Amino acid sequence: MLQTERAISDAISSVTDEKMTAILAKWLDHAASLEEETITVRRHLHRHPELSFEEKATANFVYLELLSAKIFDIQRNVGSGYGIVAKIHGAAPGPTIALRADMDALPINEETDLPFKSETPGVMHACGHDIHTAALLGVAQVLQANRADFAGTVLLIFQHAEEVKPGGAKSIVEAGHLDDVDLVFGLHVNPSQAVGTVGYSLKYGSADSDTFIIDIQGSGGHASSPHKTVDSVVVAAETISNLQTLVSRLSNPMDPIVVTVSSVDAGGGAPNIIADTARIIGTVRSSSAKGREKVKEHLIQIAKMTAIMNGAEASVDYHDGYPAIVNTKSVVEASLEAIETSGVFTQTIESNAANGAMMNGEDFAYYLQKVPGAYFTVGVGPDATSDGHTATYPLHNSHFVANEAGILSAMKLFLVVLSKHLKVVPHD
Repeated sequence: MLQTERAISDAISSVTDEKMTAILAKWLDHAASLEEETITVRRHLHRHPELSFEEKATANFVYLELLSAKIFDIQRNVGSGYGIVAKIHGAAPGPTIALRADMDALPINEETDLPFKSETPGVMHACGHDIHTAALLGVAQVLQANRADFAGTVLLIFQHAEEVKPGGAKSIVEAGHLDDVDLVFGLHVNPSQAVGTVGYSLKYGSADSDTFIIDIQGSGGHASSPHKTVDSVVVAAETISNLQTLVSRLSNPMDPIVVTVSSVDAGGGAPNIIADTARIIGTVRSSSAKGREKVKEHLIQIAKMTAIMNGAEASVDYHDGYPAIVNTKSVVEASLEAIETSGVFTQTIESNAANGAMMNGEDFAYYLQKVPGAYFTVGVGPDATSDGHTATYPLHNSHFVANEAGILSAMKLFLVVLSKHLKVVPHD
């Protein structure tokens, strides 16, 4: 009896899989037909970037785009800012799956020669959030036009303020918008991956991202008499050197940790004055709670003890940032099966310690603390079809230019993942 029931179940599953394969093909064709339109949307967003917690015009643009796609179940100003949550309801009840795109830009003055470069001085979409938003708007059009195909609900999250802590994700979760969600997915563009590739991790999709400020108090004086001073610049230099042991000698090489000093400020520039004070600013990226606490403890000790040994004093202002993204392994594996058998992508690339796992901070982690899901990367680097505008500058660089062919890849990734986890409408 059990074998008969299993055979029937397998037969039903096979029919369902075949039907969803045909549905996915239709969705992908629809997405391809929207490529030019979606690129236009992206260029508008790129031309008009807005900083975290200031995305009022961006959010209004997204709202109007959703309305034009005949999506009316929309909530605005969600969480702590200008976030938008919209729902697309399938033809029958089923799982609720959330897709997230972030909308904010960075305080960077754009230095590209793009014809649609930022028109806002000092603000730039240097992290690809304009691509994330445009791609999700394209996916929204496809799903709304084909909602008779699936059973369930797709929740679209257009999130504000990913770049600035405390971020927008935590407030969206706290407001209850994921309470009825079964799975959540996000993606990020990656200029080090060629278009057509998808990056994944079976566990960590990003790192814990903490920041620190070390203030050193020495005793300044005339540069001709350093023996009468406590040189804060020398103390700062020694502190920076000692911080390097946090990675080289303290951390487990199989547990990735990054300690970066990004800014040093001391003195007023006069060549004959030894500075009283110095300030060191930096970040710590780690992939485990144990490693995170260990580095934090020793960083504070190193800063204080190095100062004491030189006759100075040091205070440390350490801020815990976003937690690490911890993907749901079973969800990643199921999604990968769909990605790799879809015939859409050229390669899947596992991110791990051996090949340089993404150590960026991402508040998508808060969604995954609430519900299962996965976070992927999509290639926007140069490929054989690049038009010459695509350079291999990293994210957060004033010269960053994405390969726009990656926008369609992002749309297709969302659709392929949905085809794996949504249900087919139970009728012919």
